[in-house]
Amino acid sequence: PYCCTTTCGFNLNIFSAFLEPVDLLYDSAVQAFYGGDYESVVRYMEGALSSHRGVRHTRIRCRLRCQDQHPFHKTFSDLRFFDVVLRRTVCMNACIEAKLGTQSVHKVSDEVIQDFNRRIPYNYLQLAYQKLKQPEKAAAAAHTYFQANPEHVEMGQHLEQYKDLQGVEESHFVDWEARPHQQSFTAAVKLYDKGDYEGAVTLLEDALVEYYKADVECRALCQGPQKFEGHDHVRYRYSLHEVVSDHFTQVLHCEHECVRDLATRPGRLSPMENYLPLHYDYLQFAYFKVNRLEEALQCALTYLLFHEGDEFMTDNVDHYREILTHDSTPREEAERYLTRHQLELELLLMGSKIMGVDFTEGVISLRFNSCCFCFLRIPSGTDGWMEYVPISEKKNITVIVSQQLKEGGPLLYDSVQLVQNSVALNGTQRVLLDHVISEGECAELRNLAHAVTMAGDGYRGRMSPHTPNERFEGATVLKTLQYGYEGRVPMSSARLFYDTSERVRRIVESYFMLNTTLHFSYTHLVCRTAITGQQDHRNDLSHPIHADNCLLDPDANECWKEPPAYTYRDYSALLYLNGDFEGGEFIFTEMDAKTVTASIKPKCGRLVGFSSGGENPHGVKAVTSGQRCAVALWFTLDPLYRELERLQADEVIQALDTQSVWGQGLTINPKDEL
Repeated sequence: PYCCTTTCGFNLNIFSAFLEPVDLLYDSAVQAFYGGDYESVVRYMEGALSSHRGVRHTRIRCRLRCQDQHPFHKTFSDLRFFDVVLRRTVCMNACIEAKLGTQSVHKVSDEVIQDFNRRIPYNYLQLAYQKLKQPEKAAAAAHTYFQANPEHVEMGQHLEQYKDLQGVEESHFVDWEARPHQQSFTAAVKLYDKGDYEGAVTLLEDALVEYYKADVECRALCQGPQKFEGHDHVRYRYSLHEVVSDHFTQVLHCEHECVRDLATRPGRLSPMENYLPLHYDYLQFAYFKVNRLEEALQCALTYLLFHEGDEFMTDNVDHYREILTHDSTPREEAERYLTRHQLELELLLMGSKIMGVDFTEGVISLRFNSCCFCFLRIPSGTDGWMEYVPISEKKNITVIVSQQLKEGGPLLYDSVQLVQNSVALNGTQRVLLDHVISEGECAELRNLAHAVTMAGDGYRGRMSPHTPNERFEGATVLKTLQYGYEGRVPMSSARLFYDTSERVRRIVESYFMLNTTLHFSYTHLVCRTAITGQQDHRNDLSHPIHADNCLLDPDANECWKEPPAYTYRDYSALLYLNGDFEGGEFIFTEMDAKTVTASIKPKCGRLVGFSSGGENPHGVKAVTSGQRCAVALWFTLDPLYRELERLQADEVIQALDTQSVWGQGLTINPKDEL
C-alpha cells in the first residue's frame, strides 16, 4: 500500500513505531530546499509523500474494518443507532491510533492538504533530483507535477529539456500519482482506438474493478469528522439529533461527490462526461468485436441502467438478443452502485429531519420526521449541482436569486467619473471609474500600507501566494484601526481606509442598482512588489486568471460554484493607489482564461468594479518593476456572510464617534476585538 522503489522511485524506510507527521516532513523538506541541502529535500519530501499515503491507507482500512465489525441492523431504535455509531467511532480511533499514534499529530492544515492535492511536493523533488544529477527521477517528478498543473509553462519547458537529455527515455516519464482506474481506462481506450479489442476488454475490466474499489475507499474517507463551513460554531446550539443529522447530511454529500472525484482527471476541475457508463459502452462493442455476445449484451443492458431508453444502445440490445435468442441481466455491481447513489441523491434532495436509520444489504435508508430542519434546493448556476441552505436562510437566498442585473445608477460623489461601462469593457456587470479618491488620499493610504502591511498577511502567511517573483503584503481595516489606537499610525489614516472602503461599497451598490444592501465580505489593503533579480524571462502572471466566487475551468468552459471558492461573494472592486510601476495591468478574459477582453492600467483613484461570477474571469499581469498598491474589496448580498472583522471595525468607529475621542478614553481593547 505504501510507495516503494518499483512504483514511484522512492526507497525510504521511515516507519519505526508510527508514521512521522506529514506536515513536519514537508516543512523540513521546504526548509532544506531553501538551504540548498538537496539530499535532505529528497529524504524529507519522499518521506512526506510516503507518510501521506500511509495515513490515508490506514484511515480507509480502519474505517472499513470497523464498519464490518459493527454493522447497522435492518431495523433498530434510535438508541441502538447511537450505540452502533459510538462503537464504530471507538473502534476506528483505536485502530487508527494503533497504526499512527495520537491522531492529532497527523492533522494538517488546509494549505498543506491543498499543496499535496496540487502535487506541489513533486515540483520541489524534480528540482532537487536535477541538482543531484538524477535526471530520470527528475523527469518522472516533473511529469507527475505537470499532469496536475498543465498550465505551468516553466514545467512544460523543463519536460522538453529532460527529453533531450542523454539517458532519459520515454519510459521515465511516469505519473507517480496516477489513479489506477483512470490509468487503465485511458490505456484501454488507446487500444480500442487501435482495434486491439482483446487488450481493450482486459484493461476496461481492470478499470471497472479499480473504479469500484476507489469508490469504496472514497466513501470510507467521508466517514470521518466533517467540516461545517456554513455554521457559526459559537452560536451553534442544536440538539443531539440535529447535530447527528447535520453530520450525516455532510457525509452523504461527501459520498455523492465521489462520483465527480473519481471521474476528474488531475489538474482538471470538471469530471469526464459520462465516465462510468462509458466503460460499459466501450465493453459492449469490444465484446461484440471478439464474438463474446453474452458479455456484450450484459454490458449493453448495464449501460441502459445509466441512460434508460438510449436509442443507439437499445438497438444494440435488440440485435444481441436476436442473435443469442435469449435475454440477459445487467451487471450486479452496477445495479448496487446506482441504487446506492440514487438513494443518496434522494436523501439530499428530500430535505427533512433525519431521525433514524435503517440498513438493508448495506444500503442506507433513513426515516424522516416532520420538516424541522429542512433544506432549500438552490441551482448553483453553471454546474448543475446543488447548494443546500437551511430553510431559515430562505429569505436571504430569495433576495439573492431574484436580484436582476442592472447598471448605470448614480455615482453619488461629484468627483467620480465614469470611464467605461460593461459595453466598453466587452463584458457584463463591469465598470471603470476615475477620481474615486484624490492624489493626497492615495498618498496617505500608500504611507499607511508601508507602515501596517506585513508580508503574507491576508494570504495565510504566504509571502508569494500567486507567483514566486513578487512579494505580497496586506492589512485589514481592523488591523489598521488597532495600529491607530496604539499610536503606531495616525488614527486619521486608519479612519481614511475605513471611510474609503465604505465609499467604494456605496458606489458599487448604487451603480449596479442593487435592490438590497451590499455587505462587506473581505477588505484588504494590499501591495505587491517585484522581487529584484527574478524578473528576467518571466512568463507568468502576478495573479492567475480566476473568478471570485467559482472555480474557473477553462477546458470545460465552465465555472464551478463550489468550495473552496468563496461562493457567497457577489461583487468585487479594486481601488488603485498608484501607477508608478511597470506591468501590473488588470485584465478581463473569456472563460478560456486566454482571450483578453479588456485591459486596465492602474492609477491613483481608479476603480474597477464587477460581478464576482464566471461571467468575469480576470487576473493581473506580472509586476516587473516597482510596487503596485490597491484596496481590494469583495462584497456579498447575503448578510450571513458579512465580514466579521468589518463588524468589529464598525464597533470601533461607533465608539470613536459616540465619544468624540481620537486616542483617549476608548474602552475597547483592540486585542479583545481581534
